[in-house]
Amino acid sequence: MKKNAAVTGFCLLALLWMGSCAKAVAQIKPAIVPEPVSMVLGRGTFVLDAQTSLTVSPGTGLDRYAPEWLREITGLSLPVKKDAAGGQQAIRLVLDPALTTPDHDEGYQLSITEHGVMLKARKAAGLFYGLQTIGQLLQLPSALETQHRRQLPVLEITDYPRFRWRGLMLDVSRHFFPKEFVKKYIDDMARYKFNIFHWHLTDDQGWRIEIKSLPRLTEIGAWRVPRTGQWWSYDPPQPGEKPTYGGYYTQEDIKEIIAYAAERHITIVPEIDVPGHSLAAIAAYPYLSATGYLYAVNPGSKFYNIEDNTLNPADERVYGFLDKVFTEVAALFPGTYIHIGGDECTKLFWQRSAVVQDFMKQQGIKTEHELQSYFIKRVEKILKKKGKKLIGWDEILEGGLAPDATVMSWRGIQGGIEAAKQGHQVILTPNNNVYLDLYQGDPLLEPDTYSMLRLKTSYQWDPVPQGVNGALVLGGQGNLWTESVPGGRHAEYMTWPRSLALAEVFWSPKDKQNWSRFQEKLEPQFKVLDAEGVHYSRAAFDILATAKHDAGKQLLVSLGTDIDNLDIYYTLDNTNPDTTAARYTGTPILVPRGCYQLRARSFKKGTAIGQLLIAPREALEKRAQ
Repeated sequence: MKKNAAVTGFCLLALLWMGSCAKAVAQIKPAIVPEPVSMVLGRGTFVLDAQTSLTVSPGTGLDRYAPEWLREITGLSLPVKKDAAGGQQAIRLVLDPALTTPDHDEGYQLSITEHGVMLKARKAAGLFYGLQTIGQLLQLPSALETQHRRQLPVLEITDYPRFRWRGLMLDVSRHFFPKEFVKKYIDDMARYKFNIFHWHLTDDQGWRIEIKSLPRLTEIGAWRVPRTGQWWSYDPPQPGEKPTYGGYYTQEDIKEIIAYAAERHITIVPEIDVPGHSLAAIAAYPYLSATGYLYAVNPGSKFYNIEDNTLNPADERVYGFLDKVFTEVAALFPGTYIHIGGDECTKLFWQRSAVVQDFMKQQGIKTEHELQSYFIKRVEKILKKKGKKLIGWDEILEGGLAPDATVMSWRGIQGGIEAAKQGHQVILTPNNNVYLDLYQGDPLLEPDTYSMLRLKTSYQWDPVPQGVNGALVLGGQGNLWTESVPGGRHAEYMTWPRSLALAEVFWSPKDKQNWSRFQEKLEPQFKVLDAEGVHYSRAAFDILATAKHDAGKQLLVSLGTDIDNLDIYYTLDNTNPDTTAARYTGTPILVPRGCYQLRARSFKKGTAIGQLLIAPREALEKRAQ
C-alpha cells in the first residue's frame, strides 16, 4: 500500500512537468512564444546534466555564444566537442545545406528525444532561433528541475518566420539609455526572435551619435537642462541654466553594440530624423534652419511652431551637413537601411522664409509638401551613394515619394496601403496597435502617458492590410517612444508583455495565432522574464473602467480585463473588495448619487490577481462625457 502511494505521488509530481511519468501520459504543450509553425509532442524527457555534451557545426559563430548562453540558463558548463560519440547524450547544432524550410535563412528543425537534442538549420540564424526555443523550454516552469539537471520535453518542431522584418524601436533621444541597457534590450529581443532593432538616435531633445566631423552635435546637441514632471509641461531653458542632462554613444560604443546585436542575428537600423525633429542639431549648428536663430536643445517644453526645429531645404550647406553625417553613419552600420524620419515636419517657418519661398519659385516647387519631397529625394541620393536604402515614416508620401524609398506606416495603415499601391515595400507600425509608450491599463493604475494600447489589441491585428500585395509587406515593429519613459526599468515595463504579443504576430503563421492560447502562455512566460530580471507589466490582469450616462444622466460603469475568465468583485462603500463583495456580471453598474468612489479587483480561482482599482467618481464622470 505504501509502495503504491509513493508511485502515485511520483506520478502526480511528474505530471506537473509535461506528464513525463511512466511515458504513459501525454505531454502538456509548452508555452513557447512565438508559437512554432509545427510542434509535435512525444512522451518522456531528455535530461541535461554534467554528462551532456555540446557539438556546434563550424562556421555558425555559435561555438562561443552557445555554451556561455546555456551555462547562464542552466548553471551547467557543457563540454564542447567536435562530435559526440554515438549513444552519448548531447545537444547537436548542425548546419545542414540540404534542409528544406520555406524560409531558408531563418528556419530550423528541432528534434528532442530521450537520448539527445538535434537542432538543424541551413543558416546560422536558424540555429540561433532554434536555440532561443530551447532556452524557453529550459526556463519554463518545471517541477523536476534541480541545480544540476534540467529537462527538455520530447518533441519535434519545424519553424520559420512569417515576416522578414520583426522589429522593436527604442527612442534614446528623449531620454538617454546607457550602452549596457541597450545590450540588455537586444538580449530580450533576441529571446523572442525579433531581428530588427530600430535605434531612434536623434530628435529635438538630444543627438545621441558621435559624428567626428561635426563635434558640436554631441558637445551641444547631446545635452539639455534637467526637468521632472509631465512632458510638454516643463519650463523652457532659463537664462544661464546649464544643460547637464543627456549623453551620447561614441563610435566605439556603437561598434560594440552593433557587434553584440549581430552575434544575436539582430540588424540595427539607425534613425537620423530629418528634416523635422532636428532642434538638437540646429542648437549645435544654427545655420541649418531657415531662421538661423540660436536655440537650446528642447527639454520637453512646448515649442512646436514656436521654435524652428526644421532643416532648411533651400540651403546647400544643409545637404553638405547631411552628407557628412550619413558618411559616418553608413560606415558604422553594416545593414541595408538608414531611417531618415520625415515625420511631423512643420512647414510654418518655410512659409515665412523669403529665401525658401524664392527657392521654391526657382525650382518650380508649388507647395511645401512638394518641397519636403524634394528634400527627401535629395537625401535618398546621398544614401544611395553610400550604398544604403532609405526608410521614412509615412509622411514622406506627401508631395511625391522618393523612387526607391521604403515606407514605415505609423498613422494607421493607410500610408502603407498607399505606398504598396505605388509598388514600394512597406513596414506596418500603426500607432493604435504597436505604440508601446501608450497606456496598457487603466490610467488610474498606470504611470502617466497618453492614449491606450491594450495587450489584446497588439495581439489581434494583421500586418498585411486587406487588398495589399503581401509580398510588399516586409513586416512590422513595435515602437517605444520615450517622452514619458525616463529609465531602463520603465522601458522594459512598457515593452513587455505587449512585445510578446508582437513577437507572435510577426513570426507565427496567421492560423497559429490564437488569443486564448496566448493568454495561457503569459504566466509561464512571466517566469522566463523573472529569471532574466525583466521588469514587465501585468496590466492585462487589471481592471479597466469605462463609463457613460444613461438617459437620466445617471452614471453607469463597465468593468473588464484583457484576460478572459477572471472574476471581478467591486464595492461602492469605500471598502476593499474580496470574493464576498458584489460580483460584476457584465451589466453596467449604476453608481448611485452620493457614492464618491468605486473599488474593484480581479480574481482568478478565488485569489486576487490584479491591482486594486480605486476610481473616484470625478474621474468616472469625466470618462462618461
